[in-house]
Amino acid sequence: MVTKTHRRQFLAASGTALLCSLGTPALAAVPSLLDAQPTKRALNFNNLHTGERANIEYWTEGRYEAAALAEINHVLRDWRNNEVHAIDPRLLDLLHVINAKLETSEPFEIISGYRSPATNAMLHAESSGVAAKSLHMKGMAIDIRVPGRELSVLHETAVALRVGGVGYYPSPDFVHVDVGRVRYWGQS
Repeated sequence: MVTKTHRRQFLAASGTALLCSLGTPALAAVPSLLDAQPTKRALNFNNLHTGERANIEYWTEGRYEAAALAEINHVLRDWRNNEVHAIDPRLLDLLHVINAKLETSEPFEIISGYRSPATNAMLHAESSGVAAKSLHMKGMAIDIRVPGRELSVLHETAVALRVGGVGYYPSPDFVHVDVGRVRYWGQS
């Protein structure tokens, strides 16, 4: 039987393994945007599908915190099947910068974080707007909105950073950001 403690220990170990595989620092996709940032980085999430809320300090004194990354991985899991996958810390850093640029303490409302291959295949079959090889499956993409901020402002902020992909979806009311190659799509 897997207890809550065992699950958290497993998730923390998974986060540590990810950090070791990434090397230091994992900021290649967020060039010098973090240079002037404080010694602590935190993110505030509201997962709209699970109702989970989390305000997590994930980086302290020059280090990613394994337990915090494990908690983020859990909150951003594939809600359809509860599959947990490591979220790329570069994506978290990108969200941290976006949050600072928007000058808000409101949580990121999560439409979609990690997607399992099975979930992504199902969504791709239903919509041409879902990429067959989506970066969501690698923990490198997230679909978000921010309460109190116009979607167009969130979109413009993400595009201005010139980091990864940014998709604009005004009708379903979200912006996609990822730490893949730089590219833009959607209506502006």
